[in-house]
Amino acid sequence: MPASNSPTARRRRLGVELRRLRENAGMTGEEAAERMAWSGSKLSRIERGQVATNSDDVRDLLDLYKVEDTALRGSLVTLARESRRRGWWHVYGDVMPERFEVYLGLEPEAAVLRFYQAQIVPGLFQTEAYARALLEAHPASVAPEEVERRVELRIRRRELLFSERSPSPHVWVVLDESVLHRPVGGPQVMADQIAYLLEAGRRTQVTLQVVPFGIGVHSGLDGAFDILEFPESDIHTPKLVHLENLTSSLYIEKAKEVHFYTVAFEHLRTAALHPERTRQVLAEMERAMRARAPEDE
Repeated sequence: MPASNSPTARRRRLGVELRRLRENAGMTGEEAAERMAWSGSKLSRIERGQVATNSDDVRDLLDLYKVEDTALRGSLVTLARESRRRGWWHVYGDVMPERFEVYLGLEPEAAVLRFYQAQIVPGLFQTEAYARALLEAHPASVAPEEVERRVELRIRRRELLFSERSPSPHVWVVLDESVLHRPVGGPQVMADQIAYLLEAGRRTQVTLQVVPFGIGVHSGLDGAFDILEFPESDIHTPKLVHLENLTSSLYIEKAKEVHFYTVAFEHLRTAALHPERTRQVLAEMERAMRARAPEDE
């Protein structure tokens, strides 16, 4: 069983292994939770990797599922112990929504990341000024020092994901053209943001495409979504979908629903401009935004 690098990924790996063992034992989640004298929600959160669990609870579950393989028991108990360690993002706990911890732990474990955005640039590719403008526009009042800490978190996240010290996932970004026309932070900030997208698109592990207005109706009109795809040899559930709004995050793992989003992304990718044509459009939009900057700022 290959080791995962982050506590969140370890929790997820442990959870899917425990779920698999429960299913092999012929038990429903409700039955197992009742036998453990737990609430159904506690077992569900453990199996989804949303919370850490301790070694004793894991041993009790393995006893319940009649798992006698010594090596497997040892590896899962070790996984439980390691999953309780804090991630690098712990130092930003004062400014980071708790729900985002799961995502930060899973992102670097992915082999492929697919982002579709209809309104804003994905956080992984935002410049500091662009991110700052978004945070300052948030409906909840955010203190200036908190804004700066959140911006720092986004930059740190990107640095770690694209670090040369470890394999980086391939990142496929599809943006609706409307993202490029919205001057977040003003034309100068937006021009710099588009310039950064151009630079990022030149990375070998990044594919960037724009869905032009001329396409009309397309499969992304219901909103943004992310798809995280993991190496099948390293994790029981190979894909999940992440949806986010102002107050919560949703992780979709059911194969049928994940397939739906995967097909939607393929339709978007096919409808979008070729990466080379996308770079031309980005360059044109950068020039247009810079031309607007002197009179608007």
